[in-house]
Amino acid sequence: EVQLVESGGGLVQAGGSLRLSCAASGFTFDDYAIGWFRQAPGKEREGVSCISSTDGSTYYADSVKGRFDIYSDNAKNTVYLQMNSLKPEDTAVYYCAAAKEFIVASLKSEDFASWGQGTQVTVAS
Repeated sequence: EVQLVESGGGLVQAGGSLRLSCAASGFTFDDYAIGWFRQAPGKEREGVSCISSTDGSTYYADSVKGRFDIYSDNAKNTVYLQMNSLKPEDTAVYYCAAAKEFIVASLKSEDFASWGQGTQVTVAS
């Protein structure tokens, strides 16, 4: 059974940092791109970052570029999202997801097949 479990969310002041973790199980971790998405109340789900299944290339939404960093620890089957210089507009539920087969990298929700339950990030101004 494919399982993705996020952790690391919480409440932080603007300018602060958080590190989210996505622990994966039930599939060959290295074979699939892993993405982070977020959804704020009343807004559509947004692709935040992705790490490629082939060469570890990383991709970011313009809104987080230069502030967020995605990386993986394959030995632990875990992908991390280091979030720095957090802003109130980063407040959302953050989800990690495993891409569909043959998707090398994407920030589109429809390209992802398996999702975690989400973790809340709240940035206070």
